[in-house]
Amino acid sequence: MTVLSLARDALATGPVCDNCLGRLVADRSFGLSNETRGNALRVARALDEDVDYEPADDCWVCETECDRFDWWAEQAVAAVHGYEFDTYQVGTKVPPLLEENDQLLREDVGLDPEAGELMKSEFNREIGKRFGEATSGQVEFGRPDVLLICDLATDEIELQVNSAFVYGRYRKLERDIPQTRWPCSDCNGTGRVQGNICGGCDGSGYRYDESVEQLAAPHVCDAMDGTEAVFHGAGREDVDALMLGTGRPFVIEVDEPRKRAIDTKALEAEINEAAAGKIEVEGLRRTTYDMVERVKEHDASKQYRMAVAFDEPVSADALADALNELTGATIEQDTPQRVSHRRAAKTRIREVYDASGSLDDDPDESTSATIEVHGAGGLYVKELVSSDEGRTSPSLAGLLGIGAVVTALDVLAVEGEEEPFEQDEFFLS
Repeated sequence: MTVLSLARDALATGPVCDNCLGRLVADRSFGLSNETRGNALRVARALDEDVDYEPADDCWVCETECDRFDWWAEQAVAAVHGYEFDTYQVGTKVPPLLEENDQLLREDVGLDPEAGELMKSEFNREIGKRFGEATSGQVEFGRPDVLLICDLATDEIELQVNSAFVYGRYRKLERDIPQTRWPCSDCNGTGRVQGNICGGCDGSGYRYDESVEQLAAPHVCDAMDGTEAVFHGAGREDVDALMLGTGRPFVIEVDEPRKRAIDTKALEAEINEAAAGKIEVEGLRRTTYDMVERVKEHDASKQYRMAVAFDEPVSADALADALNELTGATIEQDTPQRVSHRRAAKTRIREVYDASGSLDDDPDESTSATIEVHGAGGLYVKELVSSDEGRTSPSLAGLLGIGAVVTALDVLAVEGEEEPFEQDEFFLS
């Protein structure tokens, strides 16, 4: 089948616009629009048959919807008014009748149903191209900042504003502050029990008045003029533990942001001033959705400092020998009793990379010590000390043969096992 015979057969089906005609041969001669292809076929057919050239003024296939690319682009530009974005994607809902017409034309001229280009694809491209030119946005087919769906049946545009993300690290400088909001278990976060104010949370619905999330996320949400903010941390420390040193990586996800290009240095200073020494954030940077997955799923090694109390005096030599045995050891840990209500019962295998420490007060013998442990992600370090009634083996208590308990815990560093979190590929300028 020649393109000339194809044009003749297509035009014999009834009035067909240049776009619908050109879509039949969209896989030929790249660099041309379908409208240009269709008009060329119309001219060639007129020349070949020596008949008057008749431009298209109607179309049974698209019902002249292809004349409205400019109009749709204008509606799309209006839909994103007030939103900052760098990337976009345009989609189209084509009415079933028009999709059926598109297929009928191919059948009538003897083409494969997937030949050329489908109507929906042309609408996406032509409207998207015009929208991009009007807004200076860049098309993105993965996860764009904004997604616009043009509904040809209703003449409406559905706007989806995808989340924005800010990465950073936090230090928690006071104990008894959870990482995220902690709903009260007595009232299931409602603040009331059997119609009365809950005594467990004084009606607030939360077990703790503040969290790292509450101290940081609202500021990011306000800066981006979003509707809500969600906190994603690279693991979490116990509520009674400090997070010191290099801090813990986190990402704050802001829903439906109107602003994206924010001053992260000013935002960092604002959060730290408002937190008044309870937490500190640093290294705030705009990032991508990929960093959320990395922060949540990547196992990170951690360094801890612990104050330990023993049931009986321990000698410096015995402590040193026990810590040497733990260094490089493979630890088997059944789910600790303290988290068994929210963690599946299983045995976890974790590595201790290094363990060191010294006695407090008396250099030769003492009932307390300060130790530091560098271990694999997911290592329960409190149980590494206490043994959790034998659920963790080996343990410091087991090696010493006396009871031991952590009285204070500080997290000093959280780093990726294989590579650092801070990689340029995840960040936006």
